[in-house]
Amino acid sequence: MSVVPEYFQGFGVDKAENWNKPKLVKYKHKTVGDNDVVLENIACGLCGSDILTASGQWSDLLRDDLVVGHEIIGHVIAVGSKVTSVKIGQRCGIGAHCSSCMKSSCGRCSNDNEQYCKNNGVGTYNAVDKSAGNYVTQGGYASHSVAHEQFVFPIPDALETIHAAPLMCAGLTVFSPIVRNVGYDAKGKTVGIIGIGGLGHLAIQFAHAIGAKVVAFSRSSNKKDQAIKMGADAFIATGEEKDWTSKYDDYFDLVLNCAAGSDLSLDSFLSTLKVDAKFVSVGLPPSKDKYEVSPFAFVGNAGNFGSSLLGSKKEALAMLDIAVKHGVKPWVEEVPISEAGCNTALTRCENGDVRYRFVFTEFDKAFK
Repeated sequence: MSVVPEYFQGFGVDKAENWNKPKLVKYKHKTVGDNDVVLENIACGLCGSDILTASGQWSDLLRDDLVVGHEIIGHVIAVGSKVTSVKIGQRCGIGAHCSSCMKSSCGRCSNDNEQYCKNNGVGTYNAVDKSAGNYVTQGGYASHSVAHEQFVFPIPDALETIHAAPLMCAGLTVFSPIVRNVGYDAKGKTVGIIGIGGLGHLAIQFAHAIGAKVVAFSRSSNKKDQAIKMGADAFIATGEEKDWTSKYDDYFDLVLNCAAGSDLSLDSFLSTLKVDAKFVSVGLPPSKDKYEVSPFAFVGNAGNFGSSLLGSKKEALAMLDIAVKHGVKPWVEEVPISEAGCNTALTRCENGDVRYRFVFTEFDKAFK
């Protein structure tokens, strides 16, 4: 473990009102455990969760030097004594969770649902890791990251770093509910994708890659050409086509909501489901927001409303394999990481000025 520096560096925020003004900070990392992997970071995607957390819209900040970022790519520089799945020098990624109890007695961890662990499920940043002395975790806008090997994903050589980074959260967040609901071979299935943003543009690509017929939903037709290029077979501008629900009655095997707002016409979308089909929401608004839906919206088709959290390591590895085989690539804009770079990217992302994912790069220049 001698190669691991005593202190990591990162760009952290001291309080919620400074969510888009991270400053260079130095901090002690968590104790590296027997099952942990240490990465020297080379890139990190910007997720909307970074903004919602740093601005206090999901919860209070648990540190006054909080480093966010959970679409991390780096090279392994150290491993714990019990690590078997990765090796020194390997390029790997870390997503939005960095640890769980991983006990055989845990029904979730032992059944490829470790991201749902209730005993010690640990977010990559602003979360308390009980197994590490209640250390409050730090994210990937940083020189290094530490995670349990179950949450460290080897990156295929054929996948560029800038394209791998957004898959660690955005990609896995949409991939898991798609394959859990329509399978890995979705020929003959129809999937609706609401919201063409950081999540939705990947959901369209993955649903198309596994053979589903894909219908993209957006409020306006501004993104129609891009959605078709991503793999959508049809496009519905819900703010412009007032009678769209009648055209899609009894139509969808799955509707995946990737929009972050809560002002959806859920009754309309639920009415388009086939019998026993599901509406799954992965776009998360501020924690105080509420969805509104009529109980009668479920009756006519035995519709289901659900959600999903990230994905398992098993699913992450399958996702990366499919991304390589089918050419699934996030649409990215690179930003050299720095105080100014973080400020610009966070502000632009909050204003919706990104198509469709920022990826911070040039870590070797920022952290010395």
